Amino acid sequence: MRRTWRSRLRSSRGYTFVELLVVAGIIMVLASAIMPLAKVTARRTREAELHRDLREIRTAIDKYKDAADLGQIGSLELKVGSENYPPDLQTLVDGVNAANDATGRKLKFLRRIPVDPMTRSTEWGMRSYQDKPDATHWGGQNVFDVYTTFDGTALDGTKYRDW
Repeated sequence: MRRTWRSRLRSSRGYTFVELLVVAGIIMVLASAIMPLAKVTARRTREAELHRDLREIRTAIDKYKDAADLGQIGSLELKVGSENYPPDLQTLVDGVNAANDATGRKLKFLRRIPVDPMTRSTEWGMRSYQDKPDATHWGGQNVFDVYTTFDGTALDGTKYRDW
C-alpha cells in the first residue's frame, strides 16, 4: 500500500507555530519573574560576604590589640600614641616580631586582606582611635575600625558604611 503525500502530512507529528509561540510566551513570563529574585539573591550573598569580611578584619584588629596590651608584641613594633592598635591593615598580614623571642618569630593576625565584595578591591575605609565616630577620612595614627567605602543601601535599609 502506497501512502500519498497528503496522508503523510496528516500523520506527521509536530508542533504548530501557534503552539511554539505559546510555549515561548510562558517561558518569557517565568524568566521575567525569576530575574529579580536572582538579583536579590546575589545581593544578599554579597552582603553576607561583607559581614563575614568585616568580622574577620575586626577580629584580627582586636587580637593585635590584645597581644599588644599583654606585652606579646615587641616594643619596637608599637608606635607611641597608637593606643596599641595596628598602624595599618598590611601589618596584620605581614606580622610583627614577638616580644622576648630570639628566634625572630612573627605574630600574624590575617592571612590576607579580604576583598570588599561591594567594591571588589582590598581598599577598606578605616578609622583610627583618635578619629570621631562619624569621620569619613582616616586620621592615619592607627586602625581602630574598618568599613566598606561603597555608598549603597542594604536590603534592610541601612547604609553599608554603617555596618
